[in-house]
Amino acid sequence: MIAIACDHGGLALKQAMTALLAERGTRILDLGTATAASVDYPDFAHRLAHAVASRKARAGILICGTGIGMSMAANRHRGVRAAVCTNEYMARMARLHNDANVLCLGERVVGADLARAIASVFLETGFEGGRHRRRVRKIEL
Repeated sequence: MIAIACDHGGLALKQAMTALLAERGTRILDLGTATAASVDYPDFAHRLAHAVASRKARAGILICGTGIGMSMAANRHRGVRAAVCTNEYMARMARLHNDANVLCLGERVVGADLARAIASVFLETGFEGGRHRRRVRKIEL
């Protein structure tokens, strides 16, 4: 199960990401928003982060205008490692070296095709472990 959420600034890209997940046969936990009405991004970031932290979802995708606000809010949750990725390399490294479990995208930063490629790499890449495990453990305070 992959959780997905956005604010009003990420609605169109969320729809594209939901379509990608459906094409992949992935079960989706859609945590909103569903309209273009103005909403507060932390509300949606916290919903998704809670779903990932409680293992209701194995990973998540958060979308806003830049991805930055969503990542800041999601990273407040213990066990959540949210990464803003603007290219496939960042997505690969976020998974391989940082064991990121939430991908943050910015609808105003990446187009739908690039976002699909980034999300595919993020979802297909595993954590490398090894020396990186020690470092990831040091993230939590």
